[in-house]
Amino acid sequence: MSDATAVRPHLLRWFDSRRVVFWHDPEGQYAADLDSLDLPGIQAICVANDEFAVKNRLLHDEPEGKFLVYRSGQVPSGIGDWLLDLELAYGVFTADRAALVAQDLGLAGKGIDEVVQAHEKFFNAAKRVQSLKAVLSPEDDAARLRAKISAVVLGQREHSLLEITRALLTENAKGSHAKYDALIDYGLDGFYWQGVARIYGYESSTPSIDDLVLWIFQRAIEGFKSDRPGGLQNIQLDFASLRNDRRSQDAMATLAKRVAGDLDYKSKIEDASFRDLVGVDLFEETDQKIISDLARAVAEQTVTPREVAEVVRARQSSVWIDNYRRLYSAVASASELLGELASLNLTMQSFDDGLERYRREWFHIDQLYRQFVYAARTAEYPRPLEALRDQVEKRYTNKFVYELGNAWQQQVDQAEKWRSTALRAQTAFYARYVEPLVRDGDKKAVVIISDAMRYEVADELGSLIRQEDRFDANLEAVLGVLPSYTQLGMAALLPHSTLKHSADAKTVLADNQPTNNTTFRGMILEAVGGSAIQAEDFKALNADERRELYKANRVLYVYHNRIDATGDKPGTERQVLEAVDDTLRDIVDLVKKLASANATNIFITADHGFLFQDEALADTFFLSTQPQGDDIKVVNRRFVLGNGLKIDPAFATFEAAQLGLDSELEVQIPKSIHRLRLAGGGSRFVHGGATLQEIVVPVLAVNKKRKSDIRLVNVEVWPESDKITTGQVVVRLFQTDPVNDKVQPRTLRAGLYVGETLISNLVDLTFDQTSSDKRDRYQGARMLLSQESSDYNNRAVEFRLEERIPNTNQWRVFAKAVYTLKRSFASDFDF
Repeated sequence: MSDATAVRPHLLRWFDSRRVVFWHDPEGQYAADLDSLDLPGIQAICVANDEFAVKNRLLHDEPEGKFLVYRSGQVPSGIGDWLLDLELAYGVFTADRAALVAQDLGLAGKGIDEVVQAHEKFFNAAKRVQSLKAVLSPEDDAARLRAKISAVVLGQREHSLLEITRALLTENAKGSHAKYDALIDYGLDGFYWQGVARIYGYESSTPSIDDLVLWIFQRAIEGFKSDRPGGLQNIQLDFASLRNDRRSQDAMATLAKRVAGDLDYKSKIEDASFRDLVGVDLFEETDQKIISDLARAVAEQTVTPREVAEVVRARQSSVWIDNYRRLYSAVASASELLGELASLNLTMQSFDDGLERYRREWFHIDQLYRQFVYAARTAEYPRPLEALRDQVEKRYTNKFVYELGNAWQQQVDQAEKWRSTALRAQTAFYARYVEPLVRDGDKKAVVIISDAMRYEVADELGSLIRQEDRFDANLEAVLGVLPSYTQLGMAALLPHSTLKHSADAKTVLADNQPTNNTTFRGMILEAVGGSAIQAEDFKALNADERRELYKANRVLYVYHNRIDATGDKPGTERQVLEAVDDTLRDIVDLVKKLASANATNIFITADHGFLFQDEALADTFFLSTQPQGDDIKVVNRRFVLGNGLKIDPAFATFEAAQLGLDSELEVQIPKSIHRLRLAGGGSRFVHGGATLQEIVVPVLAVNKKRKSDIRLVNVEVWPESDKITTGQVVVRLFQTDPVNDKVQPRTLRAGLYVGETLISNLVDLTFDQTSSDKRDRYQGARMLLSQESSDYNNRAVEFRLEERIPNTNQWRVFAKAVYTLKRSFASDFDF
C-alpha cells in the first residue's frame, strides 16, 4: 500500500486542464487508497473489464462530468484497449515517483526520469527542488538537468562547466572541499568529470580537483598545444576567464603560487631570457625573473631605455602587477636616468644659460632620481634593485650632482649681482604674478606656497593637475633668493619694497615688518586686501567656510609644509621622498577644494628647492674649513650670515646688496654641493646654497576652465581581412593619438559575437601609448574561437570593442567590424 496523499497534488494539477484523467497503476498499489483521495467534484471509476461501459458513461451519459479513471493490472495493448483513443486524447497519469518529479519540474523527454531516479537523494528536499525549478527551462534535456542540479548543489545559479569549475577551483584555493564532496554525495561527480573530459580534454582514471589544477596550468605552460581534434581551445578560453574574472582572480593567483612550487617553475625559467618571458604571466616567478634580469641589464647598460620602457609597459597587464608595479617603475626610471647621464653635456655659456638648461632639461635627471629612489624604497621586494641602486647613486651623485654643481659654481663665481635676464627674481613674484591680476579689483588670486617644493616636483605636480578635468597648469621658474632658506624665501614672495635681516639675523623683515610666521605674513597681506592660512586649517573648513574665506579676500596665501618639515629633521630626512609623494596628493586635493570655493586663478610656488642624495655622503662632500669672521650670527649647513666674514676659497662670499638685500650682513655659501658639518644635523637633505636644485624655484599657474577638456584616447579597428578561416584571428587596432595629460588612456575589451552570443575569448586591452610615432601605437587582439563557433560557419561574425559604462558592471559597444566565418574541417587542428 502506498501513501495517496503524495499523489493527490499531482492529480489535481492534471485536472486543471482536463475533464478526464486516466491513471495506470499496474501493481495496484493505490487501489485501497482511491476513496481517500478526496478529489472534490471528481468521480473515481475503477475499470473492471467494463471498458465499453466506462466509455459510454464518459462520452454519452455524463459528457460534462469530471472523472478519474483508475486501471490496475496489465492494460491491453493496441486495438485491444477500448479506451485507447480517450487515453491518447487526455493523457495517462502515472504515480511513478520519477515520472511525478519530472512532471512537477515541467520537463519531458528522453532520460529525464533516469536523472531523477539516479539522484533521488537530491529530490528528497523540497527546498532544493524549489531552487532547481527556479533555474529550469522547458527545453532542458537530461544533461542540462544534471548540470543545473550540480549548480544548485554548489549554491549558484550558473550551470555551465566554466561556472561549476570556477566554484570548485575557488573552493580548492581556500583548502576546502565541501562543495566537491557534495557533488560526490549526490552522485554528480561522475557527470562533472565526463564533462571535463569531453569539453576540456582532461582524462584520468582517478580524477581530482588538485590534479585538474595541475593539469590546467601544465597545459597553459605549453601554450595549450594539443594533438587532440579541436585542440584545447575550450579550456584555453575558460582559463582566461578564470584568471581575469574578479570572482576567481584571487583564487587563481593562490593556485598559481601552489602550482609554481609543485612544478619548481623557478628553475624551469632560470636560463630563459627576460625578453622571451615578456608575454608570459602565469606565475609570479616570471615577474621576479624579468625584474631581476632587467635591473641587472640596466645596471650593466646592456639594454636601451626604449626597450626597458617597452618591457615595463607590456608587464602592466600582468596578473601580478600590483605586487611589482613599483619595482618596474624603479627600473624604468633608473634606465632613463642612466641613459640621460650617458649623453650628459654640462657645458654652460653663461649664468642665464645654466638656469635655462636646468629649467628645460637637467631638472628631469633630479626627477628621475627621486622617482627611482622613492619606488625602490617603497617596493615590497627591493633586493633585485641593490646592484642597480649602487649604480644610480654613484652616477647620479658623481656624474650629475657633483659635476653640475662645479660647472654651475663657475657661473656663480662670475656673477657680480644675484640676478638674471632669463628668470625673473623671486622677490618680484607678487609684482609679476599676483598684482596684475588683482589690480583692478575684479579678479582674485590664491597662492599656495609649498615649503621646499623644488622645480622637478612642481613639473610632476603640473602634470597631475592637468589630468584633472577642466584644470590647466603652466610651469615657469623664478630665480630664488640667496641664501635659499625658508625665512628669506617666504618673505620674498610677499608684497614688499625691501627685504633685510634683523640685527641678530634671525628674522627677515619685509618693509621692516617681521615675516617669520603665518600671522605676521597675514598682517602684511592685509595691506593688499588679503590674508594667510595654513593648508591644514584651510582643509579643516567646511565648503561654505572656504567659499566665505575666498570671497572675503582679494589675495589668499595658503602655506603647506610637508617636504621641508620632513627633510630638515635628521631622523626623518630619508623619508623626504615619501613626503614629496604625499605633497603631490595634498596639493592636488587643495587645488580642487580651492576651485570648489570659486577660485579660478591659483599660483603654486615654493620658498626654495633642495639637494638630496639617499645614500650617506662621503667625507669629501663636507668642508674641512670652518667659517671665520668678526661677527658670525648664523651658521647653517649651506650658508653663513655675519659681518666681517673672512674670505675663503671654499666659500662664495656676497655682500647683502649683491643679493638684493637691504642690510649690512654678509653671506657665505659653501661652493658647489659642499656642506658644513654641524652637530646633530642631517646631510642628505639640504638647502640654503646656490645650486640649481636649490634656486630654480617653480611658479605653477593653475586655471579652472568652464568646459570639460579631458577625453579618452580614440581607438580604431583596422581589419586586415573580412574572413575568419582558422580557429583564431588577430585583429589590428590603432590608437589614434598619443596619451598625454588631457588625452587619457582607454581600457576596452574585445570579443567575437554572433548576435549576442559570444563565440570567442574576451580580451582586455589598454591603450596608453605616449609615443608620437604612429608605429608604436598599433596593437593586436588575439581572438580564439570556441568550439560552439562551428555552429555559425558561413555566418556574419561581429568583432566588438566594448567599454564599461562608468560606475556600472554594464558594457557598451565602442567600435566594431564584421567578418564572415569560413572555417574548414582542417582548421580545427590549427590551435
